[in-house]
Amino acid sequence: MNSVIVYTDGACKGNPGPGGWGALLKSGSTEKELFGGETLTTNNRMELMAVIQALRALKRPCAVTLNVDSQYVLKGMSEWLAGWKAKGWRTAAKQPVKNVDLWQALDELVNRSGHSIEWRWVRGHNGDPGNERADALANLGVEVALGRMPAPM
Repeated sequence: MNSVIVYTDGACKGNPGPGGWGALLKSGSTEKELFGGETLTTNNRMELMAVIQALRALKRPCAVTLNVDSQYVLKGMSEWLAGWKAKGWRTAAKQPVKNVDLWQALDELVNRSGHSIEWRWVRGHNGDPGNERADALANLGVEVALGRMPAPM
């Protein structure tokens, strides 16, 4: 299995508002940068979208070290997901899970991709070069959402 280090981040100008997601993927000396945006979204949706798009970009099973600065994503994957699924995608308070479409997409990707994923939390805006680049890419995604720059090919 190839080893891949991934950094992801989401950004939103207003919550809800225009938002962007960014991901930096590193394998050996190879780096790939991804970003995109939506005109009306939330920060949590962009955090999830960054992880989803990063995992979708991997074309074969990999050993992934996935660095996120979002406690929402980290706790969702490590603490909350199993309970939500057992309760029919309801929270402990019996409310529908927010962003269920993205959680379901991420859950399917994680379970069907064959990736071995190590989830790591990094403090955002604290000088970690990978996190800082993912943040910059997420902000480029906002620019795409606002029509200030073309979407990447």
